[in-house]
Amino acid sequence: MNDVMPSLRALLLGLFLLCGLPPSVADTAPLVLVVPVKSAIGPASQDRIVRALADAREQGAELVVIQLDTPGGLDFSMREIISAILASPVPVATFVAPPGARAASAGTYILYASHVAAMAPATHLGAATPVRLGGASPSPPEGDAGEEKTAGGDAMNHKMLNDAVAYIRGLAKLRGRNVEWAERAVREAVTLTAEEALAQGVIDLIADDVPDLLAKVDGRRVQVGASERVLHTRGARTEWKRPDWRSRLLELITDPNVAYVLMLIGIYGLILEFSNPGQVVPGVIGAIALLLALYAFQILPVSYAGVALIVLGLLFMIGEALLPTAGLLGLGGLAAFVFGSVILFDDEYLAVSLPLVGGTALVAGGFLLWLLVRVVGLRRRPPVTGEDALVGRHAEVVEDFRGRGRVRVGGELWWAESARPLRAGQRVRILEVDEGLVLRVAPEPSDS
Repeated sequence: MNDVMPSLRALLLGLFLLCGLPPSVADTAPLVLVVPVKSAIGPASQDRIVRALADAREQGAELVVIQLDTPGGLDFSMREIISAILASPVPVATFVAPPGARAASAGTYILYASHVAAMAPATHLGAATPVRLGGASPSPPEGDAGEEKTAGGDAMNHKMLNDAVAYIRGLAKLRGRNVEWAERAVREAVTLTAEEALAQGVIDLIADDVPDLLAKVDGRRVQVGASERVLHTRGARTEWKRPDWRSRLLELITDPNVAYVLMLIGIYGLILEFSNPGQVVPGVIGAIALLLALYAFQILPVSYAGVALIVLGLLFMIGEALLPTAGLLGLGGLAAFVFGSVILFDDEYLAVSLPLVGGTALVAGGFLLWLLVRVVGLRRRPPVTGEDALVGRHAEVVEDFRGRGRVRVGGELWWAESARPLRAGQRVRILEVDEGLVLRVAPEPSDS
């Protein structure tokens, strides 16, 4: 017992000292959150960046790094991201990386809005002209012809261009970056390499990777709101905010092609369920798919005229199967379906793939062609039911009779009349059916 007590006391003393030790150096190191974005700027990337900024505020992070590689994206999502950056109490550094990446269009605006703008070697930025669906870029008016054009159909394009120029100029002045080049990036869609951007005062620095970036921004002064802060990022802990299941699901269903297919599945599923009640499976799948599509449409730049044309086209094609329109209703529905699919999403970067639209239209057109051929073939076939189907068929006399008696047709007994006497077992041909469902028959020539 005496030997155990010293060991027990030593163990308790060690535990006490361990609990009383100061935090490790790693625990006290500043925290930096890194958000990799390698896609078009849209609802999914907007959600990730905004949530990362909220997490950084709650965790007391020193810096948020947006590692950016994007061809551009939605104006609405871009402005939401920039609003979150401007309101963030945690400084934000946008880093165009890795080598080969780009910050085009919406990415250029985000770079200008950030507290620190950095690029990796062999990257580029620019081409920030707003583009509407169909590739029509706004262009500034020139002289009298330009003024006349602006007064007409191009007024909206000119309005969009001036709004984009004012927006990026405001961001450039706020961060003390090259205002003139920012305007040229919008008006003339010019681009710069990393080295050119640094030389012209568009970005703050060039870094090889995130650790190199953190080493170079250490000690830099940035303006956060009304106060100035000094960044302490050397030896910082980095936490990468990679897409979680929620972000991946959002990316999946907000992909225009996926949302488009979900809508078609939903519409066809419900149509099958309503036309054949009780099957359950088409209705359940259709309802789920349609709800997911409607959620995606809620946060995508949807042209509701496109949705209406698609639905109208599908209804016309279904109506072709029910109404004898010789294909006119089906062809009109196919045209409405194709036009609606093309204009479904009103954005250059979030639009339905034309091969997908073409493939779907080809399948629908093939179905319509098969339906027309099938209908024409069925109309040429003789009737198989009703009174018309009886005329010309053979019957067998059940009993001898003169005038009126009974005959068997397809296993059924019918009253029949004949101008000539008939005997049991004799084969006769049906000439017509009287209103009283009495068959007028005549003996086959071979049985005469």
